[in-house]
Amino acid sequence: MKEMEKYAFLEVIVNQIRHEHPTMAIRSMYELIKPEGIGRDKFVIYCNELGLHQVKRFKLLKTTDSSGVVRFANHLINLTITRINQVWSSDITYYQIREKVYYLTFIIDNYSRMILGWSVSESLRTECTTLPALKMAIKQRKEVDLKGLIFHSDGGGQYYAKIFLEYTSRYGLINSMCEYAYENGKAERINGIIKNNYLKHWSNSTIKELTKNVYRACTNYNLEKPHKSLKMLSPLIFERNQINLQQQTKPEVMESFYGKRC
Repeated sequence: MKEMEKYAFLEVIVNQIRHEHPTMAIRSMYELIKPEGIGRDKFVIYCNELGLHQVKRFKLLKTTDSSGVVRFANHLINLTITRINQVWSSDITYYQIREKVYYLTFIIDNYSRMILGWSVSESLRTECTTLPALKMAIKQRKEVDLKGLIFHSDGGGQYYAKIFLEYTSRYGLINSMCEYAYENGKAERINGIIKNNYLKHWSNSTIKELTKNVYRACTNYNLEKPHKSLKMLSPLIFERNQINLQQQTKPEVMESFYGKRC
């Protein structure tokens, strides 16, 4: 893993932690995350460079824009979303169980709000976060030609890692990145819904339980949760109605997918 990418993987997560814990010391953040291959002193220097040594209410979070880091244009600016599989959005968040932090990645269809892919991992590496979530999403749309679909994310390193871009290129996806967190609002909203409306109400004492409950939450959300923006239909029923209108084959219910544990 390149040194620059290694730190870029961390930026979104440390910003989220600072947002949730405005007074947490940087060294405490280090003990919470325990990032792979990064010592405490280097982590402190890195966070100081991000301005996280200052205890203050966090403003709109700006994502990675380091010199030499790959960034893509924001293709959602002035875009009207009118159909399924036009835009997918993704984000990574963290979930703490006692002293241990795990990472949750979600991919949603911006039109239907369907959660298409997700992953639970102990590592921030691309192979454990964005890549398995993307593979799951593509598997859910296995009968669909995805060429030209916009894949939108923040500037996290997992979204421009070589192995991830090889996969998006293989299926003809158009990579899109926002500059500020609010420009990826739909994906961020899913983070909060899954964590606060579902996971916090269930027992999650191990990564095995957490993984099962993320699957349970995504399934309940997709199949049963009504959305005002979808005329009080669940994402699955909304998609079925849309596809029936277009005289296409209806999609299958989300299937269980457990990749390698990270």
